[in-house]
Amino acid sequence: MNAHIEQGFEVEPESLSAAEARSMVGEADANLPKNDRTKNCAPFAEIAPWPEPVDHAELLTQISATVRRFIVCAPETADAAALWIAMTWFIDVVQVAPLAVITAPEKRCGKSQLLTLLSRMSRRPLTASNITPAALFRCIDEWAPTLFIDEADAFMRENEELRGVINCGHTRDSAYVVRTVGKEFTPKKFNVWGAKAVSGIGRLADTLMDRAIVLKLRRKMPTEFVERLRHAESDLWQNFARKLCRFANDYSSQVRSARPDLPATLNDRAQDNWEPLLQIADTVGGDWPRIARVAALKLSGDGEQSMTTGIELLSDIHDIFEAKKVDRLTSAELVAALVEDDEKPWAGYNRGFPIKPTNVAKLLGEYGIAVNTIRIPGSTKKGYMRIWFEDAFARYLFAEPLKPISSVTASQASIHAAPAVTPVSPVTDMTVTNSEAVTCKANIHARCDGVTANTGQMVDSQIEVEL
Repeated sequence: MNAHIEQGFEVEPESLSAAEARSMVGEADANLPKNDRTKNCAPFAEIAPWPEPVDHAELLTQISATVRRFIVCAPETADAAALWIAMTWFIDVVQVAPLAVITAPEKRCGKSQLLTLLSRMSRRPLTASNITPAALFRCIDEWAPTLFIDEADAFMRENEELRGVINCGHTRDSAYVVRTVGKEFTPKKFNVWGAKAVSGIGRLADTLMDRAIVLKLRRKMPTEFVERLRHAESDLWQNFARKLCRFANDYSSQVRSARPDLPATLNDRAQDNWEPLLQIADTVGGDWPRIARVAALKLSGDGEQSMTTGIELLSDIHDIFEAKKVDRLTSAELVAALVEDDEKPWAGYNRGFPIKPTNVAKLLGEYGIAVNTIRIPGSTKKGYMRIWFEDAFARYLFAEPLKPISSVTASQASIHAAPAVTPVSPVTDMTVTNSEAVTCKANIHARCDGVTANTGQMVDSQIEVEL
């Protein structure tokens, strides 16, 4: 059989595609174990640990001070950044890898500067702006880097696949994607576990923000002074990286076994995000356990981070019902009330245009609330009953269930309470046979709120009564 010579290797004709693949990393690298191959072709240098033991509490304090030396930010933001940088060095022993999301309301607030600063002290940094999903999961699987993505607001907003890859790297147990490879479309599992930082203007996708330590920046005032990164000492970043490497080498087992007390006021996802940072803070000791928890409560404890678009909509709809003192709203009335406030997102929800009834219906559908026909004086229209929202209000907005506004009769029951039994007498013009009492049970899924002519007819086991 004839053979071809390619890059000094003898290759059978049917193996040319394999030769092309090997040429990307070289034949010698292709025959090495993956870990050794990674060291040879990775776009970053491995860091030698600091030769002497270091004061780890002092190290974090110095990193936090260095962040504020170059970036205008709140002290809690700098402290959280220092802990997140340290976490990248402990990525092999923690179970959650929260994103570092750097955000600001406008340009020229230092987002790219902070992203660059984080990358210079983190483990195996790889900056990849405008990366494709295929390149993303392949480089993570191959190199196990700490990934830094700038201008995420510009190219990630409509890229569901890219966001999905980043999201599934949040917890170690689920940090993989499956894709088909080769001519035979063989399924292959790609590891996407690792620390990732992204920056962008404004609020990024809710799924990203929910998995993040959010580092908010503000524009520098003329009276505020910070140094430029390019003016830093030549060995500053290298020394920090080497000390962090030594920290990880000396204390990985302690961080792995640490079980920090998590602030109860944080929601479940925020507790997950802060757990690895608090593991490090508690291992370091000194004043850092307190510093870390103050930062956690300041950055993630006010509920703003977990305020998704859906929850914000529920909150605003609750306020509208309360302000108008009504038990039902047509879709048109609800949309009109939502867009009245220019400071709310609804007036420009559709690329600068007001939110539509179809948008509202889609968002509310995620909470089991469907637009239905409701009866209003003189006609019926598409809309919403207040009682349909009670379960969502109770679950997502308030610790305690809300009492529904009384609507049809005094015997209307809360959907959170056991079925109430009331005498027939309060209900007029209704015929009930073989019964001394009527059980009135709210049906939040019934069309027209279960209201028809005053015949007392049973529909879907619900007694329908004329208003």
